[in-house]
Amino acid sequence: MSPRAAALEAAPSSRSRPDRQLARSISVTWWYTMSGVLFLQLTVVVLATLVVTEADAPSAVPVVVAIGGIAWSGATSLLLLRYRRPTDIPALADWRTVSPPLVLCAGYAVAAGLLSGLWIIGGLAVVQPLMMLSWPRGVRLRMVVVSTLLLVGLWILDQQSPLRAAIEDERSSWWMFGSFAVILPVMSVLTLWWWDVLVSLDDARAAAGRLAATQERLRVATDVHDLQGHHLQVIALQLELAERLMERDPEAGMEQLRRARGSVDEARQGTRDIATRFRAVPLADEIANDPGATSAAGDATPESADGSGLAGIARRVEDAGGTVEVRRDAHEFAVIATVPEAAR
Repeated sequence: MSPRAAALEAAPSSRSRPDRQLARSISVTWWYTMSGVLFLQLTVVVLATLVVTEADAPSAVPVVVAIGGIAWSGATSLLLLRYRRPTDIPALADWRTVSPPLVLCAGYAVAAGLLSGLWIIGGLAVVQPLMMLSWPRGVRLRMVVVSTLLLVGLWILDQQSPLRAAIEDERSSWWMFGSFAVILPVMSVLTLWWWDVLVSLDDARAAAGRLAATQERLRVATDVHDLQGHHLQVIALQLELAERLMERDPEAGMEQLRRARGSVDEARQGTRDIATRFRAVPLADEIANDPGATSAAGDATPESADGSGLAGIARRVEDAGGTVEVRRDAHEFAVIATVPEAAR
């Protein structure tokens, strides 16, 4: 098996590429994030249903609170899906997308709030969807603070409501419901903030990958430039010498033409070798030469590594049958290249 075939066989297939695995991972993470927010909301709906049930409210009230709460959570899920794929249009300006869920949430707030007589149910049903809109930097923090203070005030106001007075058992779900309702906007915003951080990290990883690919292309372009520049210079000298010798010594002139043709073949072969190395790079070399991408992925890499310049010089000298010696000490750095006389 040729070295190129072995390298291509050892290269990872497109099915196992790390970037695709990371893309799938961040999608799965989003569904976990969305499920977490919806779980918190449904928990509050269950607690609210238990509260109105413990207060011996009319049978229609728990039904409205429970079924309406499920519909309310479904409406907020539409806002969450929009949050995952943000657009350049502000959330409030994109009224065709956000209006239907917000109207449904407002309807649930009015119905559940009036039937139960609890201000906190209506207030939470209104402020919670607003937390899921894409607000400018700093606006969401102020909205969370205002919403939390508003819910605390409504909960204190509900302490004097007839429904609260009907609950005699101090171990009822009232206190747990109030606590969850007050902190729900904060917990939802923290969850979405964590998702924003994850997206930023994934964007940075993708940018690092593009930068690494650009650096690799620049390295290959440098190798091609050095190779072609060297051979073109040699070919130009050989052709000039052949032109001068053609009249006086045709045989010597033809020899220079043959050498020029050989230089052309060497240049083509060298270019093919560079292209082969670019298309099939061993995984170990890729990791060693790409600390930027691996660091962005969270993997530890050496802070410094040997460059590829000396390796390129050594490769070309060895192809000519020579040797390269590198000397390093505290005050001197020297590169000594030795090539046979026939290779000059």
